[in-house]
Amino acid sequence: MTTLHTVLIANRGEIALRVMRTCRRMGLRTVAVYTDLDADAPHVRAADDAVRVPSYLDVDAVVAAAVDSGADAVHPGYGFLSERAPFARALAEAGVALVGPTAEVIDLMGRKDAAREVAVAAGVPVVPSYSLDDDPATYAYPVLVKAAAGGGGKGMRVVRSAAELPEAVAAARREAATAFGDDTLLVEVYVERGRHIEVQVLGDTHGNVVHLFERDCSPQRRHQKVLEEAPGPTVDADLRSRLTTAAVDLARHVGYVGAGTVEFLVDADTGAAYFLEMNTRLQVEHPVTEAVTGVDLVELQLRVAAGEPLPLTQDDLTLTGHAIEARVYAEDAYGGFLPQAGTAVLVRWPDPGLARVDHALADGQVVSTSYDPMLGKVVVHGPDRESARRGLVAALDETAILGLTTNTGFLRELVAGPEFAAATIDTAWLDRATFTAPDPATARTIAAWTDVAVRTMTSEVPSPFRPDGWRLGADPAPVLVELDDVTLSVDRARGLVGGPDDTVEVREFRCDHHVVVLGVGGRRHQAVVNADRHTVEVVHHGHRHVFTRPDVFADDAVAAGDGTLVAPMPGTLLEVRVAEGARVGHGEVLGVLEAMKMEVALTAPFAGTVSAVGAAAGAQVALGAMLFQVDPAETQED
Repeated sequence: MTTLHTVLIANRGEIALRVMRTCRRMGLRTVAVYTDLDADAPHVRAADDAVRVPSYLDVDAVVAAAVDSGADAVHPGYGFLSERAPFARALAEAGVALVGPTAEVIDLMGRKDAAREVAVAAGVPVVPSYSLDDDPATYAYPVLVKAAAGGGGKGMRVVRSAAELPEAVAAARREAATAFGDDTLLVEVYVERGRHIEVQVLGDTHGNVVHLFERDCSPQRRHQKVLEEAPGPTVDADLRSRLTTAAVDLARHVGYVGAGTVEFLVDADTGAAYFLEMNTRLQVEHPVTEAVTGVDLVELQLRVAAGEPLPLTQDDLTLTGHAIEARVYAEDAYGGFLPQAGTAVLVRWPDPGLARVDHALADGQVVSTSYDPMLGKVVVHGPDRESARRGLVAALDETAILGLTTNTGFLRELVAGPEFAAATIDTAWLDRATFTAPDPATARTIAAWTDVAVRTMTSEVPSPFRPDGWRLGADPAPVLVELDDVTLSVDRARGLVGGPDDTVEVREFRCDHHVVVLGVGGRRHQAVVNADRHTVEVVHHGHRHVFTRPDVFADDAVAAGDGTLVAPMPGTLLEVRVAEGARVGHGEVLGVLEAMKMEVALTAPFAGTVSAVGAAAGAQVALGAMLFQVDPAETQED
């Protein structure tokens, strides 16, 4: 038995932080690895030490980092090197323990083709398959072409006729070679209405193997999981017994050590269960298993890696309640699920009392397309499935990422919908379904009302951004707001917002740290709002809406008939770009004012000369304070 002191986490993002939390609780020193792109990433700041590597896939560099940092063990997380047998061998040769199975088991079970043969030898049923050398005309279509050396939906294609096969095989080979460095393919019968059920197993070096029940991961988009839950809502006692027995038999057959997942496809029409593959690592969806069993899987992984026997038996493990996980991705769910990139200007995750959130995203963080687009996971545990489902809807309502598009609203729509509520879904559900982009009307109302509140606030009277809140009777006259070429009339005195189609009543308005609560038409809506000179961005029910507008602040800042520019709101004069006597052109930026994280550019109303500058850069200015005076060019000539 080995005592662990230092663990290097060969990963990034939320899984690196999640492993570090358990290590810290166990009193273990943590070492992060990072690339140049991640030099200031959250997992680097959270570790006790950090080592730069050229790539998270560089076996030699990561092993060297483990040795040089004095690590006793390496936790690979998931993805990257987690299922690479050469990595496991290199660590073993360097005398560093891998938190996972041996290289031989990874070789055997990490490939779908080899794992299939092992399953047959262990008496576990597998999906009927074909050889690519067979005559395609003899296949019973549809079939699934998939990469033998990986997972995550990469290198997979559904083929419905012999005519489609050549193109599908070529595309799957290219994708598999890029993702896994191996273009070997399998061809299996495609089950049209299947449920993806997986069993969590755990083995130690003393021959003990247990299962931690099952998870249902059927909601998938192009074979990529979207929602996961435990236990399976359609799994009865008989099916659970068949699945868990087969999973444990398979793990024992190969001498499995550590945490692993045995995945099955259950035919929704016949109830037949087929082995799909074994993931020789921790799964993304492991939190739902932890929630319903009360077990910390990472702690057990570390104890097994240290040579300890499992501290529990199968009889010790029971199910309590129900848990559901939603994966938040940087992708446009209503625009072809294309990956998104940008700066997360504002990030709001749900309260820890409402959900467990595994993430590594904070305000101001840059999200690139260099790595997997998953930003975090929102997990809710309840006494039963319906409680967990409703709780997840509420948690997704509190999840907001501004600055780039995410799938949060799409997830919220799925979880709140009747199909998921009834648990009638299968693995092809999302690929068959059509989803319509959300109506922006309510979000536009929220944007307009908040925009006017910011523009009219003063430092002398109670502001809508103060904790005392807003009351009816605030402003004397309606204000017109143009958003995306739609003009709305905001009458704060009477509590009305008029649009092109109808007028809605606003009975409540509160705002605190960009979180806006607005009572519209008898319903209370909560949103996260941010504004700059050109846009007002609103996240409502998880959906991100970005409304463009004309430069209303620059117009309002100029007094009619002269060149006086005044502060349209109290704030800080961030920049002063001109001095007295400077000649300026029409529209030239003279300075920039900031308030409530909203920047307003103050521009010259016409060509002329700056005759006065009312404040210096960094000064706090009140609403209406004179900031710049511009005299027209004609006046100078006269």
